[in-house]
Amino acid sequence: MKRRNRSFRVARWRAVMGVTLGLFLWFGVRGNSAGGIIPWQPGIDQTAREIAGGHCAAYGRYAVITSIRPWPGDYIGFVCRAPGRWGPMPQ
Repeated sequence: MKRRNRSFRVARWRAVMGVTLGLFLWFGVRGNSAGGIIPWQPGIDQTAREIAGGHCAAYGRYAVITSIRPWPGDYIGFVCRAPGRWGPMPQ
């Protein structure tokens, strides 16, 4: 009985994590030329700057992370800034 209960919990955990990952990949970055949000996931802190930078680069801008709320279901906020006005000059 114990083993059966454990395998059910493991299967349920895997299903929840699969749905969470699927939602992250489906919804990903939301924003526009002014900035946006990235759904927070454990371990995404290292890649959030790259994700935001890629989003802002599509508008010819650079990204600045403004807020990180490290709880599942919350977001990492960022703004897109124009080069030369607040930051590095374009080359």
